[in-house]
Amino acid sequence: MRDDDVLIGTLMEESWLTLEQMASACRVEPEWLVSHLDEGLFPQAESVAGIWRFSETCLRRARRMHDLERDFDAVPELAALVADLLEEMDTLRRIAGAR
Repeated sequence: MRDDDVLIGTLMEESWLTLEQMASACRVEPEWLVSHLDEGLFPQAESVAGIWRFSETCLRRARRMHDLERDFDAVPELAALVADLLEEMDTLRRIAGAR
């Protein structure tokens, strides 16, 4: 096996969304994402060569944050905190369900 075979296999297995794809999937304007990125509210997002990439975890987080901001008129920082707590609860439920 060659080194580039492993690299290609790893890259193909990972799914990433661009800023535009992410905005469309969340039904928000790209500017909403950019402002939240500027505030550091998506720590899992990566910038590669100046292009933002978002994982499934980021997508779930963005949807939750947007819903909280819209439904409860929450400020972005509060929505991010609640999203953190919900993610932690999901993790604990998965762990408890695995037992």
